Amino acid sequence: MTDSNVDLAALIGSRICHDLISPIGAITNGLELLEMSQGTTTGPEMALIADSCANANARIRFFRVAFGAAGRGQSMSRGEVIKVLDALSKGGRLSYDYGPTGDMDRAEIQLAFLGLLCAETALPRGGKVTVDYSARRWRIVTDGSPLRIEPEVWVALDDPAARKALAPAQVQFALLPVLALTLGRSVSFEQENELLRLTV
Repeated sequence: MTDSNVDLAALIGSRICHDLISPIGAITNGLELLEMSQGTTTGPEMALIADSCANANARIRFFRVAFGAAGRGQSMSRGEVIKVLDALSKGGRLSYDYGPTGDMDRAEIQLAFLGLLCAETALPRGGKVTVDYSARRWRIVTDGSPLRIEPEVWVALDDPAARKALAPAQVQFALLPVLALTLGRSVSFEQENELLRLTV
C-alpha cells in the first residue's frame, strides 16, 4: 500500500463519515421532537431506535478519526478523545481507560484508534482496554477473557504479503503498520495468558 493509496483511502473514509453523520443526527433530532410533541418515546421500539442512533453516531465519530484524513497540525484534546471513547463504550462490551493528558497530534490519535480496533478483535466477549503513551510510543493492553488471537490476522502487522488476505473487517491490521511507518514507528504485540499488549 503506497502513501498515495493511504491518503486516498483516508479521504474516502472522511467523506463517508461526513455524509453519514448528518442523517443519523437528523434521526436523533426527530426522536427528540417526537418526545416533545407527543410527550412519550418510552416504548421499546423508540428506545431501540434511539440506542441504535447513539451507537451509530459513536462508531462514525470513532471511524472518522481512525480512517479519516488527518490534516497537518490538527490536534485533539484529551476531552475530545474521552468523549468519543465514552460514547463508544455505552451499551457496548468494551470499556476504555485512556491515560494521556493534554492535546495530541491527530495523527497520533489515529494510530491509537487503529490499535484499539485491532485490540477489540481479541476480546469477543468484551473487557477493558488500557491506553497509555510515553517515549513516543502507544501501549494498548487488553484485559478480558477469553482472549482470542487469530495468528493469520495479527501477522499482517509485520508481513505486507499477509495483508492481501485480510477481510474488510480487518482493514485496521493493514492500515496501522503503514501509518505507523510514516511516523517512523513499528508495531509489535505480545500475548501473556489473558493479556494482549500492542505497542506502536
